[in-house]
Amino acid sequence: MAPRVLVSDELSETAVQIFRDRGVEVDYLPKLGKDKEKLAEIIGQYDGLAIRSATKVTEKLLAQATRLKVVGRAGIGVDNVDIPAASKKGVIVMNTPFGNSVTTAEHAIAMMFAVARQLPEASVSTHAGKWEKSKFMGVELFNKTLGVIGAGNIGGIVCDRAVGLKMKVVAFDPFLSEERAKQLGVTKVELDELLARADFITLHVPLTDKTRGILNAETIAKTRPGVRIINCARGGLVDEAALAEALKSGHVAGAAFDVFETEPATESPLFNLPNVVVTPHLGASTTEAQENVALQVAEQMSDYLLTGAVQNALNMPNVTAEEATVMGPWIRLASHIGSFIGQMTDEPVKAVNILYDGRVAEMNLPALNQAVIAGVLKAHNPDVNLVSAPSVAKDKGIQISTTRQDKSGSFDAYIKVTMVTDKRERSAAGTVFSDGKPRFIQIKGINIDAEIGAHMLYTTNDDVPGIIGLLGMTMGKNNVNIANFTLGRSAVGEDAIALLYLDGPIDAKVVDTLEATGMFQQVKPLVFDVA
Repeated sequence: MAPRVLVSDELSETAVQIFRDRGVEVDYLPKLGKDKEKLAEIIGQYDGLAIRSATKVTEKLLAQATRLKVVGRAGIGVDNVDIPAASKKGVIVMNTPFGNSVTTAEHAIAMMFAVARQLPEASVSTHAGKWEKSKFMGVELFNKTLGVIGAGNIGGIVCDRAVGLKMKVVAFDPFLSEERAKQLGVTKVELDELLARADFITLHVPLTDKTRGILNAETIAKTRPGVRIINCARGGLVDEAALAEALKSGHVAGAAFDVFETEPATESPLFNLPNVVVTPHLGASTTEAQENVALQVAEQMSDYLLTGAVQNALNMPNVTAEEATVMGPWIRLASHIGSFIGQMTDEPVKAVNILYDGRVAEMNLPALNQAVIAGVLKAHNPDVNLVSAPSVAKDKGIQISTTRQDKSGSFDAYIKVTMVTDKRERSAAGTVFSDGKPRFIQIKGINIDAEIGAHMLYTTNDDVPGIIGLLGMTMGKNNVNIANFTLGRSAVGEDAIALLYLDGPIDAKVVDTLEATGMFQQVKPLVFDVA
């Protein structure tokens, strides 16, 4: 069955057609995002939801989204999506961070020009038939110092444009490397130094607990007199009331805001103040940007729903289409190993240690890690998936560690997972052979070569005669067909294991019968998703 996508906000017809051309069923209902009740009624019919800013993806809505696998935001900001709730639900949230980068950066530069030369006020005055040439004395940008808070994608473009205007650019960004700063032609500084040096300050960071109110009464007081502040990033980064007081006192000479703490903004402390330029969140509002982000989100969502490729996800490691093809068998293996050790215990898991050996160590390990953790947790919580696994593991206090090493054995690559509880450690290892099928190659330190079946029975015992016959006889008496089996032992007369491939699920009474013989330390039915 083809995946089905709902577009609940305005999206270009070209983007909608991309879904159709890719073989995805799509319903284009651009006004639905504003109707919460109707959206909640029908969301359970869809695998994907494509939105802009009008649709609010809340925990309540997600509770009704029984089929939903992905939410795609045409744009950068995802303030309207409850990402933690989506993660726990197992829904990928992706945005399009590059489609409107140039447009937003250009808007910031335009706002900087506007506030430097008082263009909006001058325009209104001239339209009114006045000729107040001496009233609107501005300042040049040439040779002025621009302070950029956040030099990522958009901030980096602003830096580039400002350098082209012959401005001196200083940037505060904890993630900005010295090499990247040199490439941009900017000086990396701490926030206090930026505040003290900048003639203009522009913000380009997401709204988080750390960045909320990054410019407040205290930090604004550290700025140099006559500074002008531009915010085209996110409302809430600047304390609007504190900025209004600084504007009234004259310490701040001007401000240009495209975003506000509350939107739609019908009132703000900044409104009607002289030399304050305001626009209604127009940063991404160009024909080119709207088309770019719409096309990008349609392609990304189609890729994920059809091939498993993940791009620009905010709660899942990115996996390219090429990686998805190569890594598919390894992701299945990682999930199977995690599922095996998860099914082996009923005790709380304290830690999961994952070893990657050989060429698999060069693959996308975050995606493989999530497959392992999902496998471990799914044994006791069937609703866990690749997206929700890290959130669930964190809630349970499970420590995850990863080790990678060069090829160290007879296999080109393998994955080994060790699960730690208060009482014991359990480990299993596996690889993918040239036929693309995952195999177990070690359990309990015992080397084996076992394919993975949908229904299996795992037993441990002392290496003594009669075990194989006992297993076969018990299965036969209970009308359970053994399709195949794998045996292994640590040494003659020591620990031994068996993996039986069964045609279907095994009844609990069969397990009880085997346990009653006293010949087995463990008898465990296993179920794997091998579809």
